[in-house]
Amino acid sequence: MIGGAGRSRRRGRAPGALPTSAAARRTEHCVSCWYCDCKIYAFNEILFNLGWKYARCIRAWYSIGVYFSLIALVGLSLMLLWESIGVFYFRSGSLIAWLQNLLTSGLSLSIMDTTITIISTILSIAFHEFGHAIAAASEGVQIEYVAIFVALLFPGALVALNYDLLQNLHLFSMLRIYCAGIWHNVMLCAVCVLMTLLLPVVLYPLYVSGDGLMVVGIPQTSPLSEYLYAHDVILSVDGLKITTTDEWIKMLDQSTTEKNSGPEFLEGSQRYVATSSGKGYCVPNSWMDASKNLWQISDKLSCPDELIAFEKMICNGSVIFTEKTGRGSDQKEVEGKYCLIAKDVVKLRKCGNGWRRTVDDGSSCVCFQDEYCLVPVLTPGFSWIEVSYARPYSLGCLQKEGNLSSSHATNNNLGQSPCEGSFVYVGDLLSSARSVRLSPYRPRWALLLFIADIPYILGNGLSSLLHVSAALAVVNCLPVYFLDGEAILETGLCYVAWFTHRQQRKILKVCCFVWTVLSIITFSRILYSATLYYYGFV
Repeated sequence: MIGGAGRSRRRGRAPGALPTSAAARRTEHCVSCWYCDCKIYAFNEILFNLGWKYARCIRAWYSIGVYFSLIALVGLSLMLLWESIGVFYFRSGSLIAWLQNLLTSGLSLSIMDTTITIISTILSIAFHEFGHAIAAASEGVQIEYVAIFVALLFPGALVALNYDLLQNLHLFSMLRIYCAGIWHNVMLCAVCVLMTLLLPVVLYPLYVSGDGLMVVGIPQTSPLSEYLYAHDVILSVDGLKITTTDEWIKMLDQSTTEKNSGPEFLEGSQRYVATSSGKGYCVPNSWMDASKNLWQISDKLSCPDELIAFEKMICNGSVIFTEKTGRGSDQKEVEGKYCLIAKDVVKLRKCGNGWRRTVDDGSSCVCFQDEYCLVPVLTPGFSWIEVSYARPYSLGCLQKEGNLSSSHATNNNLGQSPCEGSFVYVGDLLSSARSVRLSPYRPRWALLLFIADIPYILGNGLSSLLHVSAALAVVNCLPVYFLDGEAILETGLCYVAWFTHRQQRKILKVCCFVWTVLSIITFSRILYSATLYYYGFV
């Protein structure tokens, strides 16, 4: 919860007199069952002198913020109202989807990411309130104190201003003060975007990018910890090169296998396969004949632990099916399955339409005469991916390449490295993808591994600061109780001459009540969806 300038004005009472310079360095505390705060007076004189010294330039700058904030208030309020109405007609709105992406992007519970989020929140709130304070000082309004508070477990901050001076200001001057926090958050977002674009240039002398994703950290609880280690470099997924974390998430998201409910499958077999992805391999007939002796007949009809079950793929135009087997005959079902070693199968020629191809050659299901296209048998919700990686900083790799100082100074072609490998992962891809911290930058030399985390911290820090600051600006643009939107709407209504003061108060109460309820419902839905998404329920 963020308190802006002029909170005491809307409570209808004037704050105390401006503290003297002797008292300006002290703090006060207020604690209750649901609210506690810390009032700080030490910054009053510094902030006032800074704002008053450059008052003319500051007022011109915040005048731009007034027009932006008014347009944003009207636009976002109408969009939220329209999409809230659309919920009753089962329509999904773009604003709610954008807010959900804004508030939950990069959501992680790791210690590093949680620390980055907390620091980003503190900086965004501080910069927001700094805007209110400087704008007020440029108008000659004395700052009473800066307060940091926690209300119902929600942190926030506010700037209390001299009531008498605030009341005597022109309406547009009051708007400059109320809109300054939003404008500061918007400018902070712009700075984050600019710094993100310049990050490759800043990191270029010490880091390499564009040849894969380096594993910055991977917990022991991650399903991928059996295959990847810190400082490994992921080169490709299913044969396609990846260079950004967004590509990594997107590829694994698109590879998720869902339960197929087509009638042809339900009447022939109750076992589900990766027909939605269609990732197959051209397996020699000799391998298929040899696998018949490897089945262990049981109730589950499963392969041994070290082997993976495959089925024949059938092409019918652009649709991919798996070979049907009898429902009531275990022997027939066993004959339609083949137990093979995954690490050997992935070396074979690929078939099927599930592989991402740059050119469609029209022969995705065609194999040689002595081969057959087989697809792995997967349970619903599980997927099959091939991941290629390299370990350029391992001792064995550095010894093979022969030169510790120059092995990765200029060579960006890790595909030629003698230290690369690949593995097949079968499981829940999205939860696995979120469990690994990846960075598109890696040190040029192995001697710099002690600063390998810096690009990840900078990139995620800028991204988190951008999202938190943007969310703070959006929330304060809405006419919600105790936030800047309430003060902006109240002052803006004074410009409408055909409304009496009593009518203005009624409009303000109705608008604040409606949009406060809509905001609570919207953000509760977003929090609920984010919780389900993080724990893998959706």
